[in-house]
Amino acid sequence: MPAMSTATTRAEDEVGVVIHLDEDTSGKFEAVLRNVGHLLDELDRSPVELVAHGPGVAVMLRSNPHAGTVQDLRDRGLSLVACGNTLARMDIAPQELAPGVSVASSGLGQLVRRQRQGWSYVRP
Repeated sequence: MPAMSTATTRAEDEVGVVIHLDEDTSGKFEAVLRNVGHLLDELDRSPVELVAHGPGVAVMLRSNPHAGTVQDLRDRGLSLVACGNTLARMDIAPQELAPGVSVASSGLGQLVRRQRQGWSYVRP
């Protein structure tokens, strides 16, 4: 079997990856966070952003059982964006979010903006 190449061009390194999360099961959180870790390993110079809306925002709460993993990934360069519409609908105060989580007015809007900017879209 031929060796797999991980070589990329500078332009490829500058384009980010946006990951879509809208579910709140523990198994889904674990799978998405594991996939994010693999992406950060593989794409060491490309920005990676996790956008959560609906029930998926639970992964970005301070009280989430996966908060330690989320913080570790953030420390490795992951950007975290929560949907402001969801926060308002679920009556979640910004203080309940983990450190470093940004809030977009619309999670879906953020996903569309990133795709229009040329970012790759992943929905694990």
